Amino acid sequence: MKDRQTIIRNNSRPSRIPAPLAGIASLIVPGLGQVLGLSIQRGLLLFGSSAAIIAMLGWRVKLLAHLEPTAMAMLGKAFGRRPFFIGLILACAVLLWLWNAWDAYRQVSLKRPGGFGIFALVLFSFFALGWQISEIDVYRMIREFPDATKPFSKVIWPWKAAVMREPVLIIAEAEIQVPCSDNPPPVPEEAEGKPYLKAEPNCGELSSRDENNELIPGTVTHLTGKNLQPNTETEIWWVDPLFNKFQVRQEGQYVTVMTDEQGSFEFDLVMPYRMIPPTAVGPQSNQVQARQVAEMGSLKASEPLLLTIERMLETIFMGMMATLFGIIFSIPISFLAARNIMAGSWVTMMIYYLTRTILNIIRAIEPLIWAIIAVVWVGLGPFAGIIALTIHSIAALGKLYSEAIEAIDPGPIEAVHATGANRLQTIMFAVVPQMIAPFVSFSIYRWDINVRMSTIIGLVGGGGIGFILIQYIRLLDYRAAGIAVWFIAVTVAVLDYVSSEIRQRFI
Repeated sequence: MKDRQTIIRNNSRPSRIPAPLAGIASLIVPGLGQVLGLSIQRGLLLFGSSAAIIAMLGWRVKLLAHLEPTAMAMLGKAFGRRPFFIGLILACAVLLWLWNAWDAYRQVSLKRPGGFGIFALVLFSFFALGWQISEIDVYRMIREFPDATKPFSKVIWPWKAAVMREPVLIIAEAEIQVPCSDNPPPVPEEAEGKPYLKAEPNCGELSSRDENNELIPGTVTHLTGKNLQPNTETEIWWVDPLFNKFQVRQEGQYVTVMTDEQGSFEFDLVMPYRMIPPTAVGPQSNQVQARQVAEMGSLKASEPLLLTIERMLETIFMGMMATLFGIIFSIPISFLAARNIMAGSWVTMMIYYLTRTILNIIRAIEPLIWAIIAVVWVGLGPFAGIIALTIHSIAALGKLYSEAIEAIDPGPIEAVHATGANRLQTIMFAVVPQMIAPFVSFSIYRWDINVRMSTIIGLVGGGGIGFILIQYIRLLDYRAAGIAVWFIAVTVAVLDYVSSEIRQRFI
């Protein structure tokens, strides 16, 4: 053990300052003692980490108490609002500061690499800051989970909305006379199997308003409905003498009743308020209606299902076209971005660096941003999505292809060179044969990426299934959104299987 320590000490470079002074230096400026002790990378990393933690703590304190006049007042108010978080980060910052000094002393005195405990503290501090900055609230997540189960269940199992029957409006009606006269309307006779509605009494007074605009309830009539669809919500409507139709409201709510298993219901209805035309003389004939929307006939595909299939096909072909165009343009560019191909003169190396820089810039911009630009350029639709995916595919495939070219075996290149072949012949006979397998693999992988990205760029109008998916979510139509999500998942799974089969055949 002593021999090992002796070797370590002998192989270490001498420190510029003694160990106690290194500890004091890191106590003044975190990481300074390590730098002076020639552990420069460690010192700079600790300085940057400490500065970042203190800066982010100050930022959060300012957000929590930005109206306070002084720093101490801001810290006190922030501690009062988030005592656990502020106290924890302050404790971590103080401990890190002291640990910095001890680490500097240890680095210089022992002259060997320090432990990773201090970096574990740094990571924990960043994690605690990230927890608060990200506003993670586990209690709220658990508490409000029941509210999310209903839409979540619709997304997980949306197939009730995938098929439908032809909607049919079923109406049962009864005549009501306003006001009553000596000749009230006859009670309708019930016909077997046909919707039936009876009102008792079938005459009376409408609701009215007094001089203070307060509502005076009208006559209460007992409605009896029969031969309707069982267990179905039924709306109560009113038709005035001028044939104006409106759904009746009571206590601020639209009147709806639920039929029983025999398709019957009973309900007491207050005759609604309605302005009577000045020209109306004598009793007026009104109608009360019980309305149901029932689905009858054979099953057929719903509009969300048909639209999802249509847009999913559009999404697949968007990915395919973008991948095809990306391959066509990226292959020649990849040779310009390969160092082993372009090495030879300062001109070709300038082209190499320029090509790599352009590819890096294009690849750094997400396809979603390119889609927004393309929508402004060519308008909404799948063409904008294809442009966005093609631009990003050229940059991504160009990088992958060029790195594959740089990793090829130089032996065939030297052999072809020895025959007196020029640069183009070298590429054709020594480089291209080695590139078929990785080119196929990268191209198939990019197609898979483009199909998945097509679902995202549709959110900004780039066509594909993402366009209708965001519309369904905004309309809170979670079943229709669930159909789209299922089609996306199944399509990606199928494409993954197809791509694996192709790779097995060509690679």
